[in-house]
Amino acid sequence: MNVKDCLFCKFVRGEIAPKKVHEDTHVLAFHDINPQAPTHVLVIPKEHVASLDELEAKHADLGGKLLVGVAETARVLGLKSYRCIVNTGKEAGQTVFHVHVHVLSGRHFTWPPG
Repeated sequence: MNVKDCLFCKFVRGEIAPKKVHEDTHVLAFHDINPQAPTHVLVIPKEHVASLDELEAKHADLGGKLLVGVAETARVLGLKSYRCIVNTGKEAGQTVFHVHVHVLSGRHFTWPPG
């Protein structure tokens, strides 16, 4: 997919306005349009990387900032307990090919997931 056509890149560029929860220089967090829990937020890096499969050593800083963005988002939302999910590839449920972390909370989660 072309970065120009990526839905999440359009959010980052301000072409489409998601319901934002948190934003800083490196990440954007927003409510999922199809929530799977009472709280369901997506946290994305502002730099386009299609999936975890495309992460390389040069993205180490991006990965760290993404996880810090998850923690900041949880603090903004006042979450004390939450589940983080990263789907990688179509068969795993990834539908937007811009790496993102699902942050879910507000209900009991079972194990194993899926």
